Amino acid sequence: MIRVAVIGAAGYIGGELLRLLITHPKVEVVGAVSSRFPGKRVDGVHPNLRSFTDLLFCAPEDLEECDVVFLATPHRAAMTQIDHWNDRAKLVIDLTGDFRLDDTEVYEQYYGTEHAAPHLLDDFVPGIPELYRDDLRGADLISVPGCMAVAGVLALYPLVERDLVDSSAQFDARTGSSGSGATAGEGNLHAERSGAMRVFAPTGHRHEAEISRHLGIPAAMTATGVEAVRGVQTICHAELQPGVDTSEVRRAFREQYRDEPFVRLVAQQRGTFRYPEPKILVGSNFCDVGYAVDEEAGRLSTIAALDNLMKGGAGNAIQCLNVRMGWPESLGLSFPGLHPV
Repeated sequence: MIRVAVIGAAGYIGGELLRLLITHPKVEVVGAVSSRFPGKRVDGVHPNLRSFTDLLFCAPEDLEECDVVFLATPHRAAMTQIDHWNDRAKLVIDLTGDFRLDDTEVYEQYYGTEHAAPHLLDDFVPGIPELYRDDLRGADLISVPGCMAVAGVLALYPLVERDLVDSSAQFDARTGSSGSGATAGEGNLHAERSGAMRVFAPTGHRHEAEISRHLGIPAAMTATGVEAVRGVQTICHAELQPGVDTSEVRRAFREQYRDEPFVRLVAQQRGTFRYPEPKILVGSNFCDVGYAVDEEAGRLSTIAALDNLMKGGAGNAIQCLNVRMGWPESLGLSFPGLHPV
């Protein structure tokens, strides 16, 4: 049994981490850190955890040493606190944007500030088990990518890896309101969000830099907020290399993901859910991927869907923990999603 703590435990990602960790058979949660609610009951903020835990939030200075800390703090906070948490735990899993990029200039371009701990950027292993599983097994510092980045990378990686597409791609991403966090501003009030399809990043979204890093090709992204609470869907448009057909695309996906516990290829010819749909993935750690090929035009569209708080956040972090500790990868992550919902 290992001792774990969640920093930023009052947020949506923090609550999802707690939900998964308090029922994880190999874990004891010894700290739920919140600077807003020290001394308050965890289930007062996360009511879905009623009867599952008697934990109280604690202040950062009251946390004892433990084996693992999960950082679910706001962006730019983790990099100023990393030395403190690194001294408190053997393994740090960061879910913020602070260590997702390995280039200080790229970080400054997308986040608009200098990095406070550039000496550690190369030490963080990216938290994408499907790409970095071997590195994660020996990692002491793990950085979980952004939700739209995970979906975008998994949707195109098998084709880039096999040189089946041109050397650039365009991503169109849409996300639910929980992606903005529990303390989002007035633009995420129900009255403003309901019924809206708001393009909040027509160019230059920070997740495109992550996609470019992991795929090794230039990526551009447009991001739109939709009325859903949970869920991410990305559609990637790319040009196929000459002569590549549908069967080759299908084979690439099947070969790449046939042994992956949390990536499912959706390749049905008909039906309501013949393409990846975030709605049926709520609460699950799956990323569904699919594709459509226009052989005559030499164009490809890939589609990926996931729950932004799960495979796009807390679930992916637990998957990384399982890999790091040598446990079964799906431990604590077996929930299949709901239908209808």
